[in-house]
Amino acid sequence: MVVTTDTMTAARIHGAGDVRTHAEAIPRVGVGEELVRVTAVGLCGSDLHWFAEAGIGDSRLSRPVVPGHEFAGVIEGGPRHGERVAVDPALPCGRCESCRDGYRNLCPTVVFAGHGEYDGGLRQYLAWPSWALHGLPDGLSAADGAMLEPLGVALHALDLGHLRIGASVAVVGAGPIGLLLVQAARRCGATRIVVVEPLAHRREAALRLGADVALDVSAAREESAMSAALGGSGADAVFELAGTDLAVELSLRAARPGARVVLGGIPAGDHTSFQASAARRKGLTLVLVRRMNEAYPRAIRLVEQGLIDVSSIVTHRYPLDQAADAFAVAAGREGLKVVVEP
Repeated sequence: MVVTTDTMTAARIHGAGDVRTHAEAIPRVGVGEELVRVTAVGLCGSDLHWFAEAGIGDSRLSRPVVPGHEFAGVIEGGPRHGERVAVDPALPCGRCESCRDGYRNLCPTVVFAGHGEYDGGLRQYLAWPSWALHGLPDGLSAADGAMLEPLGVALHALDLGHLRIGASVAVVGAGPIGLLLVQAARRCGATRIVVVEPLAHRREAALRLGADVALDVSAAREESAMSAALGGSGADAVFELAGTDLAVELSLRAARPGARVVLGGIPAGDHTSFQASAARRKGLTLVLVRRMNEAYPRAIRLVEQGLIDVSSIVTHRYPLDQAADAFAVAAGREGLKVVVEP
C-alpha cells in the first residue's frame, strides 16, 4: 500500500466521556523515524482512566489527546516498507541514571504514546522511531501485535514477583493483564494459581487460561475459602491488577508470611490505602509496577512459540469511526479486550 492522501482520521479524548474523530494531517517523518499505518489498537485500563476521568494519577488532560499505547501497524515507505510491526509506546531518554542502570521504564522524561502531551496510536498513521518498531513474525496477527504491550506489562509484574518454580500464586483482578499473567505464571512453573475477580465471564476466562480456582469477591473475603483455595498457608506471590483498595486488601489476605505482593492496578483517585498492621505482621514485601522494561523481544518469542495465547483475550473489535462505542464497551467491562482497527 502506498499513501496517496495528506489526511487521516484520528480519535481524540476531549474530556471525561468525550471521544471524537477528526480529519487531520498525516504526520511528517523525522530523522530516524518511520511512518506507520496503524492496524490494531487495544484499549487499556489506563486509556479508560483518561476516558472516564480526563486524567490518570496526577496527570490531567491539558488538550485533546489521541489515546492508545497498545498497537501494531505496517511501515509505509523507506527500506522497511511493508514490514508488519508492534510499536513500543515508551521512548526513554537513554541518558539518565535510570536508563543507564537498565530501568528504562523509570525514565523521568520518557515519552509515552497517548499520555499527556504525546499522541498515541488511535489514528490511521503516526511517525515513530525505527528502533521502537519490532518486526512481527508471520504467525502473529495485527491484534496479536497490539497485545504484546499488555503481555510485556504482565511479564514485568511477574519478574517483580520473583516467582519460583513450584510456587503458589494469587491474581486479584482478571482483566487482560491478569489473564496474561495467569498464563505466564503457569509457564513459569506455578503449581497453584488462584484468581479473584468479580465478573463471572472473566472468572470463566481465568479458568480456561490456566487458573486452578477463580473466586468472586464475596468468597475471597471469607478467610476459610481463600485459605482452602491456596492450600492453607497463602500464596508465595500475589499480583494485584484491579486498582482498588479492596483488591489490595484481598491481596494482603491472600499472601503467606514473607511473600511478595505486586501492585499493578492504577487507582482512580491516585491513592491506595490498606491495613498496615496486617501487612506488617506478615512481613510482606510490596512492589509497584511501572509499565514494563525491555520486554518486546521476549513477548514476541513467547507468542510465536505458542507459550502464551494473546488472541484469547480479544473479544471485541471496532473500526476507528466507532471509537466512542469501543470506549463505552471497554468501560463497561462487557468482555475482555476491546481492539480498534483503523
